Amino acid sequence: MPENPSAQAKIGRSCSRKQGKPGKLKDTLELPRGAKTICIPFEPTSYPEVVRDNKRFRSLVDEAYAQHPELFPNGMGAGYKLHDTQVSAKLGVRMRRIMLKATGEAYSICPSFVMPYMVGYTADVAHALFLQGFGVPFWGLTHVFGRDDMYWYRLTTAFGRNSIVGTTVKHPESLPGDLLADEKHTKHCGDKVYAAVTAGQDCVLGAAMCQGADSAALSQGYGMFAEEARNLDPDYQAETVNTDGWGATRIAWKTLFPQIAIIQCFLHAFIKVRDRCKKWGDLFTQIGTVVWDAYHAPNKRAFSQRIRRLREWAQETLDEGVVLDKLLSLCEKAPLFAQAYDHPSAHRTSNMVDRLMRWQDRYLFNRQYFHRSWEAAELGIRAWAILRNFRPYCPRAIGKRTDGDCAAERLNGFRYCDSWLENLRVSSSMCGYRQ
Repeated sequence: MPENPSAQAKIGRSCSRKQGKPGKLKDTLELPRGAKTICIPFEPTSYPEVVRDNKRFRSLVDEAYAQHPELFPNGMGAGYKLHDTQVSAKLGVRMRRIMLKATGEAYSICPSFVMPYMVGYTADVAHALFLQGFGVPFWGLTHVFGRDDMYWYRLTTAFGRNSIVGTTVKHPESLPGDLLADEKHTKHCGDKVYAAVTAGQDCVLGAAMCQGADSAALSQGYGMFAEEARNLDPDYQAETVNTDGWGATRIAWKTLFPQIAIIQCFLHAFIKVRDRCKKWGDLFTQIGTVVWDAYHAPNKRAFSQRIRRLREWAQETLDEGVVLDKLLSLCEKAPLFAQAYDHPSAHRTSNMVDRLMRWQDRYLFNRQYFHRSWEAAELGIRAWAILRNFRPYCPRAIGKRTDGDCAAERLNGFRYCDSWLENLRVSSSMCGYRQ
């Protein structure tokens, strides 16, 4: 079974198990449970014979390492020896451990067709975990698939122990440099808290619970993404991040990545105008046309010219009031919007993260927010992010595209297994942390 290492460095947050009390970020980082388990693809029919045959087992491990070294610890290249075997009391599945010659550390080799801690087979729980992403409650999963509510709760929440970045992004060159960030208001034991979400390439790359919306709390929340990204690539530097303009968010990202360019979301500025005049009929249509005409300017100079025309048109056409004030406020923020022209690949609106957070909103509402420990809340929000990245898209959304059936596959350009849950299991080898 997977070990719980005590002497390894971990990228992650240690949380208090006390009800309703958030933990503090530790100065020393340690690996989570399961980080000593390497998961690689195995055929369930041939596995019982392979695991008993030293030569065949070593051959398959060597082949997996040659094809996907990111699933193994860094010391694997110096060689290893077969250490011992263990048989699961729950499933009767035999596992083997290897010992690295370079470090003397032992790692378990786990087949992809079983779940962590041998709580079940992936084929038996894949459909239930797929439906859980659409808001099916745990008692509903119990009614259809058996077991009990706590089984499905624990099975789902356990994915939160993995690194979101390391599990989703398998190679440093695939790590997006252009990001989006936003906070979701939610509740923990009746208290208002926030979920800080980082997105890129249609994947949720960071999800952390924050007790407040000030710069210190958000720096800690978004810092989880920064730590996990630098575990994958120690030299990682985010180039741009699109935010809704909240000052504390801007400070947090500048604290984590001093060289990053903050791109203000143009859509949020327009929404403030839209919400106050969408019942104006033709005048609202005219306002929207003028505003989005400025947005579609081909370069920074043309954008500035169109913003000036927008200001003049608003002052001549609209009466004094809140709509005029919001339009003039939009024009005053033109220098912040214009920064996007210096970074052609940056996100000018927050559409991507807003779309992802709509799924998050459903997830939080269906589970009636968080009522257990702070640690459980953090594991829950992180598990939602990882599962969302690997669940298959709707076939109609895929269409004729050939770049992947889920967000993680499209980002990486490949998948380890045809089954979405086995693909996730292999991707979460060593809990997604590079060692």
